[in-house]
Order: sequence, then structure tokens, then C-alpha cells
Amino acid sequence: MSTAQRIAFLKGHGTENDFVIVPDPDGRLDLPAAAVARICDRRAGIGGDGLLRVVRSAAHPEARASADEAEWFMDYRNGDGSIAEMCGNGVRVFARYLLYAGLAEAGDLAIATRAGIRRVRLDRSGDVTVSMGRAELPEESVVVTLDGRSWPARNVNMGNPHAVAFVEDLAHAGELRGVPPYSPAAVYPDGVNIEFVVDRGPRHVAMRVHERGSGETRSCGTGACAVAVATARRDGADPARTGTPVTYTVDVLGGSLSITELPDGTVEMTGPAVIVAEGDFDPDWLAAALA
Repeated sequence: MSTAQRIAFLKGHGTENDFVIVPDPDGRLDLPAAAVARICDRRAGIGGDGLLRVVRSAAHPEARASADEAEWFMDYRNGDGSIAEMCGNGVRVFARYLLYAGLAEAGDLAIATRAGIRRVRLDRSGDVTVSMGRAELPEESVVVTLDGRSWPARNVNMGNPHAVAFVEDLAHAGELRGVPPYSPAAVYPDGVNIEFVVDRGPRHVAMRVHERGSGETRSCGTGACAVAVATARRDGADPARTGTPVTYTVDVLGGSLSITELPDGTVEMTGPAVIVAEGDFDPDWLAAALA
């Protein structure tokens, strides 16, 4: 695609996990990692925790097989340009964009992601519910060490990898500028999202998160799901065993999410998604970013 053409972008967020949205329905725009990182740069670019490229599934080689089930593919990139399997807040913002742009109607919607099809319930009030699939709980565990403290971390996979550590105080996570050290590193060969969690009340926790490829973010949807499942198991709750859904409120720095684990193992996440701005890239700036 020639960068002399009009190339639009939008900004959106879900509990302050913010994204640059790039509509590219026909899959013509090549966005190398360096260009994504520059777009997501908060000083020299638009700024965001990640980028959502909106592509028709039929136009993207990774999603073509899903085109009959899901018209749209979420091509998600972390803020450093790296490709990620899934982003829970990103799916909600992606779905909100489709409604905003008239590409979907309120109600049920299927969205293709690298972690599989995600089913979404959209309403016009602002909240979006996403069926996030089933959590996997690998047996391998890790120890997270930071500033002289160590915590065992529960290994949870929500389509992307998480290590959930229960701590006494969220301040113990420090500034989270770098990746918190964990061992053994071999448990997560492609890196990991690390959540630090404290209790707030019955079925109510708060978390901070270092997201793989993005650093500390104001919210992480898959992380909130991983935290809810890990907390439920810590509390002795397993819907598959009891037949009763379990719901946790998970506070993140940017708000709160409601996470429900159903008896069939499916995890549902409900929270807000907001479109805040739209515009066009400056052609010369974008050409330089893509060079």
C-alpha cells in the first residue's frame, strides 16, 4: 500500500490498557515490528500499549481458515512490535471499534485471533463480554524474585502464558520497568506475563502486571482471567468439580473487570471498551516509520 494514500487510525482503551487501532480490511498494509514500535511510542508516535490491525479473516493468511466463522481477524502486536497470541482488553476494544465503524451490530460476534476464535457480546452501553476460552494450568511452576523477595507463581495459560504471584503488598512489585526475574526460565521459552496479586475482599483481588513486550500496563485482560482462575484454585473453588460458576472482581490500575469461570471451564470477562479519538497518519511520518 502506498503511504501517500489516506491511512486512518483510532485510539481506544479497555480499563486504560490503550491501543492504536489501524483499519486494514483488505490486508494491504505491511507493518514491520519497528514501525509498530514507533507508532506505539508515547513520545514520538501515537502512543499505546499495543496495536490492533483490523483485517478481514479472508485477507490474512493466519486467519483464512476461520473466515466462515469469524469475518474479522485481530492482528495484535505488543508495544515493542512483537506479535502476541491474544489480548483480552484488545479484543474488547477491537469489538467496540467494529460497532463504532458500523462493521458489526450489537449482540453476539465472533472474532478470530491467533489464540483461536473469541466470542463477544456487545452492548451499546460500553461493556463488552468476551468468552476467553478455557484456562490451562500446566504443572510447571516458577519462582518470581524481586528486590530480595521471592514468591511462588502459578502457571496459567489463557492462550498466552502467565505467572501469577500472590504478594503481601502491590508495592512489592517495584517499578516494573524491566522483566521481573523468574526461574526456571525454561518454563516460558517465549517469555511470560507476570501478575502480582493481593486480596481486597471475598472474591475480590487487585493486581499489577508486567506484560511481555509492553512493560507494566494499566490493565491486562488475559492476566485478569489468569488471576481469577489462580485465585479460585487457591481458594479451593473449581467450577468443573462443583458445577457452580465462580466470579471474581479483579481491580487493575485502570479500573475493574468481572471474571467468571463456568463449569465447562470457559472463562468470561466483562469490562468497558472505549473509542477516544480518530485521525490520519501524516504520510511523510508514516513513510519514515515504515522505511
